Amino acid sequence: MRKALRWLLALAVLIGTLSTAGAATAAQPEATDIKDRLLAVPGISLIEEKPYPGYRFFVLNYTQPVDHRNPSAGTFQQRITVLHKDVSRPTVFYTGGYNVSTTPSRREPTQIVDGNQVSMEYRFFTPSRPAPADWSKLDIWQAASDQHRIFKALKGIYSKNWISTGGSKGGMTATYYERFYPRDMDGVVAYVAPNDVVNKEDSAYDRFFASVGTKECRDRLNAVQREALVRREPLEKKYEAYAAENGLTFTTIGGLDRAYEAVVLDYVWGFWQYSLLADCETIPADAAHATDDAIWTSIDTISGFSAYADQGLETYTPYYYQAGTQLGAPTIQFPHVEKQYIRYGYQPPRNFVPRDIPMTFQPWAMRDVDSWVRHNANHMLFVYGQNDPWGAEQFRLGKGARDSYVFTAPGANHGARVAGLVDGEKNLATARILDWAGLSSTVVSEAKPLAKFDSKLDRRMPERGLRR
Repeated sequence: MRKALRWLLALAVLIGTLSTAGAATAAQPEATDIKDRLLAVPGISLIEEKPYPGYRFFVLNYTQPVDHRNPSAGTFQQRITVLHKDVSRPTVFYTGGYNVSTTPSRREPTQIVDGNQVSMEYRFFTPSRPAPADWSKLDIWQAASDQHRIFKALKGIYSKNWISTGGSKGGMTATYYERFYPRDMDGVVAYVAPNDVVNKEDSAYDRFFASVGTKECRDRLNAVQREALVRREPLEKKYEAYAAENGLTFTTIGGLDRAYEAVVLDYVWGFWQYSLLADCETIPADAAHATDDAIWTSIDTISGFSAYADQGLETYTPYYYQAGTQLGAPTIQFPHVEKQYIRYGYQPPRNFVPRDIPMTFQPWAMRDVDSWVRHNANHMLFVYGQNDPWGAEQFRLGKGARDSYVFTAPGANHGARVAGLVDGEKNLATARILDWAGLSSTVVSEAKPLAKFDSKLDRRMPERGLRR
């Protein structure tokens, strides 16, 4: 009996304590300022806030597990940014697949839905890199799990519909995220996303370069590329002086000669990736009689002679690592150049990653994603550029796809956008994005972005970073 009384008394005290604590908690006002709400999310800390008219823009750190399969194995700080408009608006989740920009910007879907934008820095791009770096934890599933945790952390604040987006490697990232976490997003808009299903079969790229643009433009580009290899000796002397002046080294790729050829072989690809057909007028018309300086300048302007130096490769080590372990990388032929002028050919990603980082290719990774998209795509939009080499191998939809689309912008490069589609496709794509965002239904023929264009906020440049 005494034990029963003591137990009841203890229970009454415990209930009273919990009630008091609950009352005290209830008495505290709930945070209403968006910065306070963001910083109340476990794992989020503020790096800085930058003003922009009509928005609040925050650069934040978010604590992520190094290994989502084993969260107790350590954490790292991942940078994210939040372009906040209003919690009553939909949210666009963007990543470029590389470093995150800390300057306020708005991607096309964000302008279309007039919403908020959360942007994520891809894991292992500094400073969002674990220390020490276990490179085996850099894969598409781990990165998708980063996005999933960020979404779950912020969904309580931004409770309206979410759409993921990205261009180039970011478009690939948005697609992989959807494959592994198909219930998170209400829609996906993937721009210029390559889909290298079989890494060793790249004939689609050769067919692309044989027909892209006009014959006159192709001939000009091919002639300059060939001439740069024919004049290898004098131009490499110029390269040596350039490297010395700029402090460039070539340990990773294995020497200046390898770097020179890699830059030159990127030339035609780089032109079509970033330029338009009208830009052919800037290419030397008679390469055989052009000066060394003219050949050098054209190659450097398009390919960049610093690209394969250690200093140029370092930033993109995580990309080349993924290209050599899961994403795949193209290999193309050069029928307009005699064999004696090409010593190495298109070099594999292994040559662009320091040798102390182990790499093993996983051929099943892209086959799995491709099969999933074909049979399970739902509320997915893929946008490609007609003249973009990366679109030679693209995502395609099968019978299992629902309310999903693949559109190509005429004459566009790696900067293809919904705004560049033909009118019928542009209107349909815009209407579907608005619908996926949970906004009021719109007559397709009248579908337009809800926010006015802002020249500073709305970027229209091609996605840079993805190299062959």
